Amino acid sequence: MVSKHNKPLTIAIDGFSSCGKSTLAKQIAKELGYIFVDSGAMYRAVTLYFLEHSIKIEDPVEVQDALEHIEIRFENQDGINTTFLNGKNVEAEIRSLAVSSLVSEVAALPAVRKKLVALQRLMKGREGLVMDGRDIGTVVFPDADVKIFITADPIVRAQRRYNELLAKKQNADLHEVISNLAHRDKIDTERKDSPLRQADDAWLLDNTHLTISEQFDAVLGKISEIIGK
Repeated sequence: MVSKHNKPLTIAIDGFSSCGKSTLAKQIAKELGYIFVDSGAMYRAVTLYFLEHSIKIEDPVEVQDALEHIEIRFENQDGINTTFLNGKNVEAEIRSLAVSSLVSEVAALPAVRKKLVALQRLMKGREGLVMDGRDIGTVVFPDADVKIFITADPIVRAQRRYNELLAKKQNADLHEVISNLAHRDKIDTERKDSPLRQADDAWLLDNTHLTISEQFDAVLGKISEIIGK
Protein backbone atom coordinates (compact mmCIF):
# COMPACT_ATOMS: atom_id res chain seq x y z
CA MET A 1 0.00 0.00 0.00
CA VAL A 2 1.33 3.42 -0.97
CA SER A 3 1.50 5.71 2.02
CA LYS A 4 -0.55 8.89 1.92
CA HIS A 5 1.16 11.81 0.29
CA ASN A 6 0.48 15.44 1.13
CA LYS A 7 0.55 16.55 -2.50
CA PRO A 8 -1.91 14.88 -4.90
CA LEU A 9 0.21 13.06 -7.45
CA THR A 10 -0.08 13.04 -11.22
CA ILE A 11 0.74 9.58 -12.54
CA ALA A 12 1.38 9.11 -16.28
CA ILE A 13 1.22 5.62 -17.77
CA ASP A 14 2.28 5.35 -21.41
CA GLY A 15 2.98 2.44 -23.71
CA PHE A 16 2.04 0.41 -26.76
CA SER A 17 -1.44 -0.75 -27.74
CA SER A 18 -2.87 -3.71 -25.80
CA CYS A 19 -0.24 -3.61 -23.08
CA GLY A 20 -2.85 -3.39 -20.34
CA LYS A 21 -2.24 0.30 -19.62
CA SER A 22 -5.89 1.08 -18.86
CA THR A 23 -6.32 -1.96 -16.63
CA LEU A 24 -3.24 -0.95 -14.66
CA ALA A 25 -4.24 2.72 -14.50
CA LYS A 26 -7.70 1.83 -13.18
CA GLN A 27 -6.19 -0.39 -10.49
CA ILE A 28 -3.72 2.28 -9.36
CA ALA A 29 -6.39 4.99 -9.33
CA LYS A 30 -8.71 2.82 -7.26
CA GLU A 31 -5.94 1.90 -4.81
CA LEU A 32 -4.95 5.54 -4.28
CA GLY A 33 -8.44 7.02 -4.50
CA TYR A 34 -7.41 9.05 -7.54
CA ILE A 35 -9.27 10.10 -10.69
CA PHE A 36 -8.64 7.85 -13.72
CA VAL A 37 -8.65 9.20 -17.27
CA ASP A 38 -8.37 6.88 -20.28
CA SER A 39 -6.91 9.23 -22.90
CA GLY A 40 -7.08 6.47 -25.50
CA ALA A 41 -10.85 6.34 -25.08
CA MET A 42 -10.96 10.02 -26.00
CA TYR A 43 -9.17 9.40 -29.31
CA ARG A 44 -11.39 6.39 -29.92
CA ALA A 45 -14.50 8.52 -29.33
CA VAL A 46 -13.30 11.08 -31.88
CA THR A 47 -12.58 8.24 -34.32
CA LEU A 48 -16.07 6.82 -33.81
CA TYR A 49 -17.60 10.24 -34.51
CA PHE A 50 -15.53 10.55 -37.71
CA LEU A 51 -16.63 7.10 -38.85
CA GLU A 52 -20.31 7.71 -38.09
CA HIS A 53 -20.27 11.06 -39.90
CA SER A 54 -18.01 9.99 -42.80
CA ILE A 55 -15.43 12.66 -41.98
CA LYS A 56 -12.54 12.73 -44.44
CA ILE A 57 -9.49 12.78 -42.18
CA GLU A 58 -7.31 14.07 -45.02
CA ASP A 59 -9.44 17.26 -45.15
CA PRO A 60 -8.23 19.62 -42.35
CA VAL A 61 -11.24 21.93 -42.71
CA GLU A 62 -13.69 19.03 -42.38
CA VAL A 63 -11.76 17.64 -39.40
CA GLN A 64 -11.67 20.99 -37.61
CA ASP A 65 -15.39 21.52 -38.15
CA ALA A 66 -16.17 18.05 -36.80
CA LEU A 67 -14.08 18.68 -33.69
CA GLU A 68 -16.27 21.67 -32.86
CA HIS A 69 -19.22 19.29 -32.53
CA ILE A 70 -17.60 16.74 -30.23
CA GLU A 71 -18.04 16.61 -26.46
CA ILE A 72 -16.45 13.81 -24.44
CA ARG A 73 -16.91 13.00 -20.78
CA PHE A 74 -16.47 10.07 -18.44
CA GLU A 75 -18.84 8.62 -15.86
CA ASN A 76 -18.35 5.91 -13.27
CA GLN A 77 -21.20 3.44 -13.76
CA ASP A 78 -21.28 0.56 -11.29
CA GLY A 79 -17.55 0.86 -10.82
CA ILE A 80 -16.83 0.95 -14.56
CA ASN A 81 -15.29 3.99 -16.23
CA THR A 82 -17.68 4.75 -19.09
CA THR A 83 -17.09 7.00 -22.10
CA PHE A 84 -19.81 9.33 -23.35
CA LEU A 85 -19.73 10.99 -26.76
CA ASN A 86 -22.16 13.89 -27.11
CA GLY A 87 -24.26 12.48 -24.28
CA LYS A 88 -24.33 8.87 -25.55
CA ASN A 89 -22.66 5.91 -23.87
CA VAL A 90 -20.20 4.65 -26.50
CA GLU A 91 -17.98 2.45 -24.34
CA ALA A 92 -18.76 -0.68 -26.40
CA GLU A 93 -18.61 1.00 -29.81
CA ILE A 94 -15.20 2.60 -29.29
CA ARG A 95 -13.61 -0.81 -28.58
CA SER A 96 -14.60 -2.26 -31.97
CA LEU A 97 -12.01 -3.36 -34.51
CA ALA A 98 -13.34 -0.76 -36.96
CA VAL A 99 -12.38 2.01 -34.53
CA SER A 100 -9.08 0.29 -33.66
CA SER A 101 -8.20 0.18 -37.36
CA LEU A 102 -8.44 3.95 -37.76
CA VAL A 103 -7.70 5.43 -34.33
CA SER A 104 -3.92 5.79 -34.84
CA GLU A 105 -4.46 7.77 -38.05
CA VAL A 106 -6.98 10.02 -36.29
CA ALA A 107 -4.72 10.42 -33.25
CA ALA A 108 -1.87 11.52 -35.52
CA LEU A 109 -3.85 14.54 -36.79
CA PRO A 110 -2.43 17.75 -35.24
CA ALA A 111 -5.89 19.32 -34.82
CA VAL A 112 -7.17 16.28 -32.94
CA ARG A 113 -4.13 16.13 -30.68
CA LYS A 114 -4.32 19.85 -29.95
CA LYS A 115 -7.97 19.61 -28.87
CA LEU A 116 -7.62 16.49 -26.75
CA VAL A 117 -4.33 17.45 -25.09
CA ALA A 118 -5.97 20.72 -24.02
CA LEU A 119 -8.95 18.80 -22.59
CA GLN A 120 -6.65 16.34 -20.81
CA ARG A 121 -4.65 19.10 -19.15
CA LEU A 122 -7.87 20.61 -17.81
CA MET A 123 -8.52 17.36 -15.94
CA LYS A 124 -5.58 17.97 -13.62
CA GLY A 125 -6.85 19.63 -10.46
CA ARG A 126 -6.62 19.38 -6.72
CA GLU A 127 -7.21 15.63 -6.71
CA GLY A 128 -4.70 12.94 -7.60
CA LEU A 129 -4.83 11.82 -11.23
CA VAL A 130 -3.84 8.69 -13.14
CA MET A 131 -3.90 9.04 -16.92
CA ASP A 132 -2.82 6.49 -19.50
CA GLY A 133 -2.01 6.96 -23.16
CA ARG A 134 0.95 7.41 -25.50
CA ASP A 135 2.19 10.93 -24.81
CA ILE A 136 1.07 11.60 -21.24
CA GLY A 137 4.53 11.67 -19.70
CA THR A 138 6.17 13.39 -22.68
CA VAL A 139 3.60 15.97 -23.81
CA VAL A 140 0.43 16.18 -21.71
CA PHE A 141 2.09 16.12 -18.28
CA PRO A 142 5.88 16.31 -18.76
CA ASP A 143 6.10 17.30 -15.09
CA ALA A 144 4.15 14.25 -13.85
CA ASP A 145 5.28 13.00 -10.45
CA VAL A 146 5.39 9.38 -11.62
CA LYS A 147 5.96 8.15 -15.18
CA ILE A 148 5.59 4.52 -16.20
CA PHE A 149 6.19 3.15 -19.70
CA ILE A 150 4.64 -0.25 -20.47
CA THR A 151 5.74 -2.61 -23.23
CA ALA A 152 5.29 -6.29 -24.11
CA ASP A 153 5.99 -8.77 -26.89
CA PRO A 154 3.83 -7.90 -29.96
CA ILE A 155 2.41 -11.42 -30.29
CA VAL A 156 1.47 -11.49 -26.62
CA ARG A 157 -0.22 -8.12 -27.01
CA ALA A 158 -2.15 -9.34 -30.05
CA GLN A 159 -3.33 -12.45 -28.20
CA ARG A 160 -4.53 -10.32 -25.29
CA ARG A 161 -6.43 -8.03 -27.66
CA TYR A 162 -7.92 -11.01 -29.50
CA ASN A 163 -9.10 -12.57 -26.23
CA GLU A 164 -10.60 -9.24 -25.18
CA LEU A 165 -12.61 -8.99 -28.40
CA LEU A 166 -13.87 -12.55 -28.06
CA ALA A 167 -14.88 -11.90 -24.45
CA LYS A 168 -16.98 -8.98 -25.69
CA LYS A 169 -18.55 -11.28 -28.31
CA GLN A 170 -17.05 -9.31 -31.19
CA ASN A 171 -15.91 -10.98 -34.38
CA ALA A 172 -12.13 -11.20 -34.48
CA ASP A 173 -9.36 -12.84 -36.46
CA LEU A 174 -5.99 -13.22 -34.73
CA HIS A 175 -3.98 -12.50 -37.88
CA GLU A 176 -6.01 -9.34 -38.46
CA VAL A 177 -5.40 -8.24 -34.87
CA ILE A 178 -1.64 -8.85 -35.25
CA SER A 179 -1.62 -6.79 -38.46
CA ASN A 180 -3.68 -4.02 -36.84
CA LEU A 181 -1.32 -3.71 -33.85
CA ALA A 182 1.75 -3.60 -36.09
CA HIS A 183 0.08 -0.88 -38.17
CA ARG A 184 -0.80 1.14 -35.06
CA ASP A 185 2.70 0.75 -33.59
CA LYS A 186 4.22 2.12 -36.79
CA ILE A 187 1.94 5.16 -36.89
CA ASP A 188 2.18 5.82 -33.14
CA THR A 189 5.98 5.75 -33.08
CA GLU A 190 6.62 7.51 -36.41
CA ARG A 191 4.06 10.34 -36.35
CA LYS A 192 5.55 13.84 -36.28
CA ASP A 193 3.24 15.22 -33.60
CA SER A 194 3.79 13.70 -30.12
CA PRO A 195 5.09 10.26 -31.16
CA LEU A 196 4.96 7.34 -28.76
CA ARG A 197 8.25 7.19 -26.88
CA GLN A 198 9.49 6.54 -23.40
CA ALA A 199 10.13 9.73 -21.43
CA ASP A 200 13.72 10.04 -20.24
CA ASP A 201 12.59 9.87 -16.61
CA ALA A 202 9.98 7.12 -17.06
CA TRP A 203 10.31 3.67 -15.50
CA LEU A 204 10.18 0.93 -18.16
CA LEU A 205 8.15 -2.20 -17.43
CA ASP A 206 7.96 -5.17 -19.80
CA ASN A 207 4.88 -7.13 -18.74
CA THR A 208 5.17 -9.92 -21.32
CA HIS A 209 5.49 -12.56 -18.62
CA LEU A 210 3.62 -10.79 -15.81
CA THR A 211 0.09 -11.45 -14.59
CA ILE A 212 -2.21 -8.49 -13.99
CA SER A 213 -1.68 -8.77 -10.23
CA GLU A 214 2.11 -9.05 -10.60
CA GLN A 215 2.15 -5.96 -12.77
CA PHE A 216 0.01 -4.07 -10.25
CA ASP A 217 2.29 -5.03 -7.35
CA ALA A 218 5.42 -4.05 -9.29
CA VAL A 219 4.07 -0.62 -10.26
CA LEU A 220 2.64 0.09 -6.81
CA GLY A 221 6.03 -0.73 -5.34
CA LYS A 222 7.73 1.59 -7.82
CA ILE A 223 5.32 4.42 -6.99
CA SER A 224 6.10 3.96 -3.28
CA GLU A 225 9.80 4.06 -4.09
CA ILE A 226 9.47 7.27 -6.13
CA ILE A 227 7.34 8.96 -3.48
CA GLY A 228 9.84 8.02 -0.80
CA LYS A 229 12.74 9.72 -2.54
